[in-house]
Amino acid sequence: MSTDPFSQDELRRYARHFSLADVGMEGQQTLREGRVLLVGAGGLGSPAALYLAAAGVGTLGIVDDDRVELSNLQRQIVHGTPDVGRPKVESAGARLAAVNPEVELHLHQTRLTSANAMEILGDYDLVVDGSDNFPTRYLVNDACVLLGMPWVYGAVLRWEGQVALFATPEGPCYRCLFREPPPPDTVPGCAEAGVMGVLPGIIGSLQALEAVKWLLGVGRSAAGRLLRFDGLQLTLREIHPRREADCPVCGDAPTIRELVDYEWFCTTGETRPAEAAAAEASASVREDSDGVDPEGLMTRLEGTDPPLLVDVREGWEWGAGNLSGHGAIHIPLGDMETRIDELPADRPILFYCQSGVRSARAMAVARRAGRARVSHLEGGFEGWERWRDESAKAEE
Repeated sequence: MSTDPFSQDELRRYARHFSLADVGMEGQQTLREGRVLLVGAGGLGSPAALYLAAAGVGTLGIVDDDRVELSNLQRQIVHGTPDVGRPKVESAGARLAAVNPEVELHLHQTRLTSANAMEILGDYDLVVDGSDNFPTRYLVNDACVLLGMPWVYGAVLRWEGQVALFATPEGPCYRCLFREPPPPDTVPGCAEAGVMGVLPGIIGSLQALEAVKWLLGVGRSAAGRLLRFDGLQLTLREIHPRREADCPVCGDAPTIRELVDYEWFCTTGETRPAEAAAAEASASVREDSDGVDPEGLMTRLEGTDPPLLVDVREGWEWGAGNLSGHGAIHIPLGDMETRIDELPADRPILFYCQSGVRSARAMAVARRAGRARVSHLEGGFEGWERWRDESAKAEE
């Protein structure tokens, strides 16, 4: 990053920082030389990215493979209504460039995986994680520990949020506190349980603050502390995790020395080499493949043995739009166990939700109940709507 004297525009832009005794011109230069990667351009990544760009962090990277959906805009403030359907990294990049054109942006329009994490993260000094799933959090943690790089953790659900700084020298990592992921289906996601739109703004801003403090080397950080914010009661509590000597990643005798298959780990609680997942992905696909993309669904619906579509979203989501025109019925995921007998045993069944997470859970419930011919819509109703819009534009 540039070590040139600050321009007149920069002197005016960062005037309030220059006035701070803990920052000044030397600290601002440190920020200008900083390199921070944001994992996710969603609810947490939006405020974190905006404030890091505004603060003058010289290089910001964003990794995200998603596109902007209308349902994102209640909390993902870096995007706007005209951005719906646009890749999130493009939308966020345009907004950040408008906030501060002095910042160098690196946009990674891809999903962070065991195959690319070390290469992507290795170009930065610090990671701010705004992901919303356990596999990515464990992946970020392990990659950061292996690279000797700290990362700022954030999580939100309903009215509550958490912030911590993990993988600092002598400090705990995420696995020291959360050795194993919770059993599948026990922790609802934001799509099911909801999240107050303001909350990610608060937690994401705290993540940005921790990132700036770490780059500057000032203040008391969140290392060795997990802050828990309750927005409904307006309380802030903290617990003090310690580095565990037997931690499989950062402990005295680590057993995880390379990235593993995190989807498998968060499903089974067991570790296996990342290559196993890659091998499965390249293997031949079964006829009753779990995941079906929108185009594949349309092909099945037009075939001789169309599946019964089952919408597992909440009632208000069904009311906002559904596939009843293709014969879909509505059974919310929370009712699936008690209403499973409503599903035929002699017909293929395809579940769908908003993004593809709850439908995978519904599929597991159906299989336990003896339904063999089940699948789910990858990308959910949002993916279907996006594919339909793109197909209509292609025909114009």
